[in-house]
Amino acid sequence: MRLRRPTDFLILEALQAHGRNVATNLAEHTGKSRKNINSRLPVLADYALVDKIGPANRSGLYELTKKGKVALMYQDKYDEVEDFGELVEGPHAADAPSAADADAGAEAAMVRGENEDEFDDDE
Repeated sequence: MRLRRPTDFLILEALQAHGRNVATNLAEHTGKSRKNINSRLPVLADYALVDKIGPANRSGLYELTKKGKVALMYQDKYDEVEDFGELVEGPHAADAPSAADADAGAEAAMVRGENEDEFDDDE
């Protein structure tokens, strides 16, 4: 796995911070050109770090995968290890929460009536 630094990690970080997104928005979040983002997203998808999702095959909507989250966890080790792909695919990959898990947690909080903007300071 050969990633382009810092661009690829910036894309992964933007997807983690902002959720599923398209190249135009990712370019804005990362400060990189849309052309650059568009050239890197298919590579990241080939490495299974992001998934191309959406109702249409050509929607251009991407989300971070579990493997992408693991890559972010270990990005500081990228230059230290011989095979970053092996590190990312190792036993820790199963520990990273999926985007679906995060969505389910947020939905459950809404159902329970929890809102992170509402806090009762009277306690």
